[in-house]
Amino acid sequence: MKNEAQIRILLLQQYLCTLTDEEHAASVSDILQFWESHGIQAGRKSVYSDIQILIDQGVDVVCVKSTQNRYFVGSRLFELPELKLLVDAVESSHFITRKKSASLIRKLASLTSQEQAKQLNRPVYMEGTVKQDNEAIYYAVDMIHTAIQEKRRIAFQYIEYTAEKEKVLKHDGYRYEFSPYALIWSRDYYYAVGWSEKHGKLAQFRVDRMTAVELLVQEAIPAQDFDPAMYVHQVFGMFGADIRRITLLCENSTMRSVVDRFGEEVQTEIVDGAHFQTTVDVAPSPPFFAWVFTFGGKIRIMEPEEIAAKMREMAMWLQ
Repeated sequence: MKNEAQIRILLLQQYLCTLTDEEHAASVSDILQFWESHGIQAGRKSVYSDIQILIDQGVDVVCVKSTQNRYFVGSRLFELPELKLLVDAVESSHFITRKKSASLIRKLASLTSQEQAKQLNRPVYMEGTVKQDNEAIYYAVDMIHTAIQEKRRIAFQYIEYTAEKEKVLKHDGYRYEFSPYALIWSRDYYYAVGWSEKHGKLAQFRVDRMTAVELLVQEAIPAQDFDPAMYVHQVFGMFGADIRRITLLCENSTMRSVVDRFGEEVQTEIVDGAHFQTTVDVAPSPPFFAWVFTFGGKIRIMEPEEIAAKMREMAMWLQ
């Protein structure tokens, strides 16, 4: 019967994709037994012809020739090392909840054989981070993406914490109206960057702290020469501050860290045998000062003087 032949081929593809790999090939007898367990009676010739149909349709069925030929699926959409990499990224992401992580990993595991999928069950230990518990964040991200693509505004409320660690709505539930330009992933958090009506300037909000996100009909305020890559490059840690041109005096041993932070295109010049100097455009915000502090004096702010003075003032807090 025609329908039975179609079902037989679909079952064969399912069997080969799910139960075979390089180390677990299936014989003709294995395939016949599998068909029989699903109520399909067929002969060896059907196995050969159906495998050829799958090959003709682009399925990479590999034949291991011997006294009893054995078959397995070779190349897949994702190779096992690629799936391991993706699973590690999902497992270690602060942004993705435990529930969603488990769901995504199950879906990724379905892209390989059952035996190889067992190798994807391996915990990744994260440093200093915990998983989110806000399932609604995925819908907020999707809505913001839609707003960016359709050039529309969004409205939302923003969450903060009291001294008792209770979640409350900032500014008594004020609804921000916002024209999103980009979603930026920084330090394992999503940030929406765009024009804030409340602040009257470019601003950024952490998406996991946004709630009651609503897509508005109003058109977004057009971005004025907004470059997401440059924005990330300049604004440390996504804390709001005006961009300033800052000159840093650095010991030679810090060059790798300077390149990591500002990119290989950063302009530097030699000062003496032990130091170099660089001038960068950054936001002089707490994360920037914290970055400078981590070098224990090996990187110093030279200009402008008011930024250097602010750094010295912050250092006084440690006394």
